[in-house]
Amino acid sequence: MAGNRMQKEIDLLSFLSRVTEKNTKHYRSDFLYDSKNLQKAAQAAAPEERCFFWMSRPSGTWCVLEREAFIRGSSAVKKIFTDKDSIRKLDEQGMTLSSANSINWGRLAPQIAYYVSAYCDMLNRGDIQMGDAINVCVPTGNFGNILAAYFAKQMGVPIAKLICASNENNVLTDFFRSGGTYDRNRPFHTTISPSMDILISSNLERLLFLVSGYNDAMVADLMKQLNETGKYSVPADVFETIGSQFEGGFCDDAQTKQTIAQLFDEKKYLADTHTAVAVKVYEDYRARTGDTTPTVIASTASPFKFCQSVISALGGTVSGDGTELLDQLHDMTGAPIPAPLAALSGLKPRFDLVIDRENILNTVDLLGQI
Repeated sequence: MAGNRMQKEIDLLSFLSRVTEKNTKHYRSDFLYDSKNLQKAAQAAAPEERCFFWMSRPSGTWCVLEREAFIRGSSAVKKIFTDKDSIRKLDEQGMTLSSANSINWGRLAPQIAYYVSAYCDMLNRGDIQMGDAINVCVPTGNFGNILAAYFAKQMGVPIAKLICASNENNVLTDFFRSGGTYDRNRPFHTTISPSMDILISSNLERLLFLVSGYNDAMVADLMKQLNETGKYSVPADVFETIGSQFEGGFCDDAQTKQTIAQLFDEKKYLADTHTAVAVKVYEDYRARTGDTTPTVIASTASPFKFCQSVISALGGTVSGDGTELLDQLHDMTGAPIPAPLAALSGLKPRFDLVIDRENILNTVDLLGQI
């Protein structure tokens, strides 16, 4: 590197291997684990979360499930990153925390590439010509993936409409259709597309900050209203900018299952529950508006993560549990089981701790005992 007085050509992998040999067994086990397997996983023990697979190294990662994290938003999770006493305790233990969801810009930013890549694919196939506009339809609850599409648009990808697809927890749909009133004061629905079972969409705050001309005082006031009353209304001039670019729609579980069956019967495409929501919302949008602009629909998960719902949607009877369902869905459809999920067979859950949101700061003390 420029500025270094001493430069050597080294075998990076060999160098890292020697470094890990001189460190703790935790580092060594992580290195060997990453080298051999990429990712192994343990299935979450909490019954309400069995559809999720938590990826974890043998050491260095500890999974704690926060009860009602999606229902009541990410504010409790955010708190642990800003609480001074928690930061002090972590620093004393030589630890730092990071978020793997779209609270973290590091999760959201790479998603921008999806839409650049998709546009290039359409160009290469001859579906569009350079400069032609496209629409994007994204299934989302926390407003992260579709915000990445918005950033892609700001960076030059010619996206005309950003279509926000929701399930029965349709707080975002109502926000767009009401002219900018966000109201989480409504029943919460546990659906077959659980990653969108959210009533507080934390990344919408980022969009409001951007389209308001970085008006942090306005956004802070709206978030204060949301925290105290459960709702807020965006100023008309701000929503005019949002409404010209975004559309919203939703569908229920029955429509989601019907879409999964239709896609497989007609196109032999096996969709997960979240992707099916986006397909249905897009079909409804096109029928309602007559907009035939070429559209990218973001497929956001493997159907094998939601075997029970997909098997049921295809008319099958669910038999067995856990990884047995992977084989059942494979046998029904012929679709290959993703290797990381296939590797779960025979593994036992490693984590069973569930905390309430008001106790989330106590997890810092827990980490010190690991």
